[in-house]
Amino acid sequence: MAPAETYTAQATALQLVDSLKKHKDIAYSNESLYLYGNGDGGGGPLEAMLERLRRVEDVDGMPRVKHAHPNEFYEHVEKTAKELVSWKGELYFELHRGTYTSQALTKKFNRQCEMLLRDIEMLSVIAQTVDSKFVYPAEELTRMWQQVCLNQFHDVIPGSSIEMVYEDSTAIYKEVVASAVALKQQALSVLVASSTDALHATGLAVVNTSSWARTEVIAVPGLVHQAGCVQQMRKRDDVALVLATVSGCSVHAVDLSTQAAAVEQVTPVRVIREKDGSVVLQNAFVAARISADGRLTSLLDLQQQRELVPSGASGNVLELYDDLPIFWDAWDIEIYSQEKVRPVLGASITVVDEGPLVASVAVEAKVGKASSIRQWISLSASSARLDFDCDVDWHENRKCLKVAFTWDIYSDQATYETQFGVVQRPTHRNTTWDMAKFEVCAHKFADLSEYGYGVALLNDCKYGYSTLANTMTLTLLRAPKAPDANCDMGHHSFRYAVYPHTGTFNESNVVREAYHFNLALSHLPVDFSATNLAALSSFFALDNAPNVVLDSVKAAEDDPRDIVVRLYESYGGHARATLSTSLDVVAAHTANILEEKDTELELGQAVAPGQGQSVALRFRPFEIVTVYFSVNPSRK
Repeated sequence: MAPAETYTAQATALQLVDSLKKHKDIAYSNESLYLYGNGDGGGGPLEAMLERLRRVEDVDGMPRVKHAHPNEFYEHVEKTAKELVSWKGELYFELHRGTYTSQALTKKFNRQCEMLLRDIEMLSVIAQTVDSKFVYPAEELTRMWQQVCLNQFHDVIPGSSIEMVYEDSTAIYKEVVASAVALKQQALSVLVASSTDALHATGLAVVNTSSWARTEVIAVPGLVHQAGCVQQMRKRDDVALVLATVSGCSVHAVDLSTQAAAVEQVTPVRVIREKDGSVVLQNAFVAARISADGRLTSLLDLQQQRELVPSGASGNVLELYDDLPIFWDAWDIEIYSQEKVRPVLGASITVVDEGPLVASVAVEAKVGKASSIRQWISLSASSARLDFDCDVDWHENRKCLKVAFTWDIYSDQATYETQFGVVQRPTHRNTTWDMAKFEVCAHKFADLSEYGYGVALLNDCKYGYSTLANTMTLTLLRAPKAPDANCDMGHHSFRYAVYPHTGTFNESNVVREAYHFNLALSHLPVDFSATNLAALSSFFALDNAPNVVLDSVKAAEDDPRDIVVRLYESYGGHARATLSTSLDVVAAHTANILEEKDTELELGQAVAPGQGQSVALRFRPFEIVTVYFSVNPSRK
């Protein structure tokens, strides 16, 4: 914040003098920014403000005033200032913590659009290399990204706008999603020309846009149960489940006639009913006990024989808080709300699926005076991740719904994902700074780890977290009444998951698992006998650096036939990675975010046969690296 301690200054003589008095870095630089005008959509600078500033430009006894571009200020400070104080760590804003949760649908659409547009960019790049007639939808992608970014304006995405704003933003999001789904389908139809309807499918083309290989259970609507093919139908919606293994950044054909043999290669997940009414979901990795009232009372790592829930504690504890901020309903969550919390009681469970690919239970409970929740807690045969799919009918007044997990893990720090990296925050409240972080922002996960072991709490559209001692909390819904009196009233669907892992966070694959939780495998039903997807394997591969994420693949802005790949180091360490591509490229350069080429990279042989050419890359902690690939001119 500038010394005036506001971004809506009124350009009065008193405020200008006060700004000078509050300039704490005046010993290092005698200049500062002064941000004036009626902000928050109020119209900006007024004529009277401009006139007052003109009159005091060079007046004895007053600070001198000059209108200039902010870049000029920063460039001048960089040249003239001496021994500037630096800050290490997070600039945590001790206010407006409710904005991580308010207007849940907006936040869900935002995450969905971010992932969907990422997929379209990558698939469209690949499609135009497979089919020269395919035109990369650059103009439409730009329009959609602009619409998504428009809704990232405050106060839209924070959830602090009036109701009419969300009528408009929801319409914008729905239009973007509809257009994006159509574009994704167009790109997929180029990659998988032998697609058919699900009713007559003998195979499944599975598309993986992450750089990591994946073995997962996929839900495929429309497939019918056949002996030897579909091994399980998910009971809650009668959808077929298929086990698939696919390499990173590739398309793989699954022969449905071999599903029985494929399922036999994995340990089936099973359900164990206990005498006390609890249910155990167990696979080769973990055994999760769900109590008769829907709580996670045990999570046992079978391979490490490590119990993760302390005796007498539990997870998946739904909690309802009184949520009455002092000033701003939609903006704030106050620390005193934690003193007025009631657990959601009276839940019931029902066994739904019993394997071999997925086991699940349904949990139903009344929440507050007028709301209800239904959860499907599921465990697949392919992962240690325990998923919670939630449907909520929400009709509360100034209440906040959270879910809490208590672990047998102790650490002074918890790790939270932010954009292109992570930040660590205290799990105690020793000081006022620590106490202020009773509710913090995160993207796809938070992780609590000690030496040798940890657990991550993942989500698909939530942003408010808290960790106190060994209890992690995810904020699910709020019910503020201003400035939108109907904020978040109605139906909501969302997912969260717990993912146990050996080692500390830095030794784990939590970043990968969080991506996969948010980035579903795409699939198309095909006639397997007519499908030849061998040429569509491993468009890109990333080797030798498990801490590096291949975040996006897109067409270059200046030449849509050239390719831009953006990667980042995700754990806070150095890395040396090898990026390979099977696409027909003739040159590679590092580039900046604006895609301006910098250093030329040497094209070498790929790590694995058939992966084409590769480049060697080095990363500093949390560094974003952009690679610009020039495509063979004959392909343009």
